Amino acid sequence: MTDSPLNVAFIWHMHQPYYKDPFTGDYRLPWVRLHGTKDYLDMAAVLREFPAVRQTFNLVPSLLEQLQDYAENNVRDSFLEMTKKPAASLSEDDRAFLLENFFFANWDMMIRPLPRYCELLEKRGLRTPRGEIRNRARYFTETDFHDLQVLFNLAWIDPHLRQNDPALSELIKKGRGFTEEEKAVVIEKHTEIIRKIVPEYRELWDAGQIELSTSPFYHPILPLLADTHSAKEAMPDARLPRERFRHPEDAAAQIRMGLDYFQKTFGRRPEGMWPSEGSVSEAVLALMKEEGIRWAATDEEVLGASLGRVLRNKTGHIAEPETLYRAYEFSGVNIIFRDHGLSDLIGFVYSGWQPKEAAKNMIDNLIGIRKSLPPKKGGYIVPIILDGENAWEHYRNDGRDFLMHLYEGLSKEERLRTVTVSEHLRENPEAEGLKRLHSGSWIYANFSTWIGHKEDNLSWDYLKDARDALSEFSSRNPGADTGSAWRSIYIAEGSDWNWWYGDEHVTEMQKEFDELYRSNLLKVYDSIGEKPPQRLYVPIAREDRVVAPQKEIRGFITPKMDGQVTGYFEWYQAASLSVGESGGSMHKAESLISEIHYGFDAQNLYIRVDPKIPYAEFPEDSAICINIIRPHEFRLEMPITKQHGAGLFERSGKEWIKRADGMDFAVGEILEAGIPFSLIKAEGGDELNICVTVNRDSLQVERCPWRGLISLTVPTADFEARMWY
Repeated sequence: MTDSPLNVAFIWHMHQPYYKDPFTGDYRLPWVRLHGTKDYLDMAAVLREFPAVRQTFNLVPSLLEQLQDYAENNVRDSFLEMTKKPAASLSEDDRAFLLENFFFANWDMMIRPLPRYCELLEKRGLRTPRGEIRNRARYFTETDFHDLQVLFNLAWIDPHLRQNDPALSELIKKGRGFTEEEKAVVIEKHTEIIRKIVPEYRELWDAGQIELSTSPFYHPILPLLADTHSAKEAMPDARLPRERFRHPEDAAAQIRMGLDYFQKTFGRRPEGMWPSEGSVSEAVLALMKEEGIRWAATDEEVLGASLGRVLRNKTGHIAEPETLYRAYEFSGVNIIFRDHGLSDLIGFVYSGWQPKEAAKNMIDNLIGIRKSLPPKKGGYIVPIILDGENAWEHYRNDGRDFLMHLYEGLSKEERLRTVTVSEHLRENPEAEGLKRLHSGSWIYANFSTWIGHKEDNLSWDYLKDARDALSEFSSRNPGADTGSAWRSIYIAEGSDWNWWYGDEHVTEMQKEFDELYRSNLLKVYDSIGEKPPQRLYVPIAREDRVVAPQKEIRGFITPKMDGQVTGYFEWYQAASLSVGESGGSMHKAESLISEIHYGFDAQNLYIRVDPKIPYAEFPEDSAICINIIRPHEFRLEMPITKQHGAGLFERSGKEWIKRADGMDFAVGEILEAGIPFSLIKAEGGDELNICVTVNRDSLQVERCPWRGLISLTVPTADFEARMWY
């Protein structure tokens, strides 16, 4: 055990995607503004109450640019413009927009604490099919919509800021029946709060209580910019884009632009960098060194892969704490490696705990680490690194109660000492050299989130084509002003677009992200006066792609259609797909389905649909529909409450024609259905593409998978023999 206090370095990473439309200049989505009013200011300001606590904040330049845009340029975003509209002049489309989008807030922590806001949510309905929104809007009065406009924007202001602002606290106390003048106050408060953010961080940095670090300007995955083939190191079997993207000069430019903008904003350059998503490689570290970066941070799994060792044992504890909790050096840059477990406790676990108990647990974990460390010359460091904004909407009181208990406990605990990263490195200048640095990110120590999926690879191909077109134009026209086009390329190189492509993450705003990405590429062609490829007008995020199940089909099944899980082995050989992992809603509507299981015997397709709530609690007139897209379009409709009348329909042109009645299905704890292959014209070897929907009054309430299709191959005569081979 070390005799000195254990150094603990918190790095709060502040980042949002680049939401500005390159053609209109308006912001397509409001999250920079709303996280600005809810998270960025108070995360720094709370430290003034705990002068002994040191922190590092990583501010991404593209976020700073957007915050400054809101603070100085009276910019527009679609949610802000919809807020400003007088409730009396809202169109039918406007009302639908408000009901669909103005409940994007954590229902438990942000909406339910405001009684009137909760009342409006319940009036709209917790599970409302998109096609029913316009009908629900007819029951909302002008006062309802006016209150919704105000309460959505109030909910996205940090509770502590609301409480300590006389005008806002009066609005919270009033609760309902707001006026246009009061709505204008809330809008003005948003701008007022955003204007304070950068000065607050500058003052705390100048005072020495915090350190500011940064990331490459538009948050790109630097190793992939330098060379997409760097993905092969951790993913040797990955399918990569059609053509290799290899532009280390772009990686260097993103670093340099970020540092220059940071210096312009704060008056000095930072010493450290959290490379986007903790993504590093040997080539990238060399680029950082060239640009004057003194330290970088990434994840513990990258360290493990670099050393060729597993750092955690089977119980999840760090096996060799002296290996993880120290700084290393590679290519002239110091590197620290985040404790994945401690970081994730704050990001994903503690929100469900009592704040005081969560803070105590974190401090106890840190004291346990200190006890486990052998004495050594020079201090150890425990890096805790995570998003500084996204977790707090899941916490009571926006996380303030937890942070107050945590910072108070750390201030009093003599065995622990919070430090900035540079402070630790100055006190401990001798860092152990790494012989090699693994190419990977904080997610699985690889780049699978951003490359390898068909959609990801397509986006890289489109990026390369646009960049090649711009380079060729620049070569032919050396005096042309191509600054706007290059800016669009750099924006498109950001990591956020591919975060949403592929199967890893789900958002109901996929359409906006997809359009923003393609718009930036379209802007490249527009800027150089060239006709863009027609494919850029087609979404990359395809509804007809195949979604991989969590468990594949392993053999024939013949389940009993009784609506019950009769035995463990009844569906054992079937495939399964978790709705929570393959799709589903976020805040707007809670999912009705938890899992889909599917399999077959020689003659029949079998589908099992597990509900998230009991089927008895489903909305009245609900039906589960098995939708077969190929090789022929069929739909099996199964009413939940009637338990009879299931019909199989075939699409003929624009019409649906009933082909069979009384299909074999049962609803109980689960829904089970069997469909003869002969009825859907499917033969051995045919590929079946399927999705499951919950319908009500002919309107689709939910689709599973949320985006994409289930795929299976109809068994041939030798199926069982091949499975046993």
